[in-house]
Amino acid sequence: MALTKEKITDNVYNQVGLSKNQSTRVVESLLELIKQTLAQGENLLVSGFGKFVVKDKAARRGRNPQTKEDLQLRARRVVVFRTSGVLRRKLNHEG
Repeated sequence: MALTKEKITDNVYNQVGLSKNQSTRVVESLLELIKQTLAQGENLLVSGFGKFVVKDKAARRGRNPQTKEDLQLRARRVVVFRTSGVLRRKLNHEG
């Protein structure tokens, strides 16, 4: 079961006491800020949670698994998430 944007909005609504519309705007604004930061190539650190790291991947050779045809995969950017020590310990029931 995944945590959806709607569930996050509901939690903000129930725990913070903002209206439903305000809660939606807060969540949308936060997600937009995260997207803009990562799109600019900047890393995003959330203390106690983890770090989103933007990495550049070079172009490389690949192969179509169905046709076995060789092809060139283009260079691209990817986002990698690294958990903080606090979250890692919590996930492993160490703290």
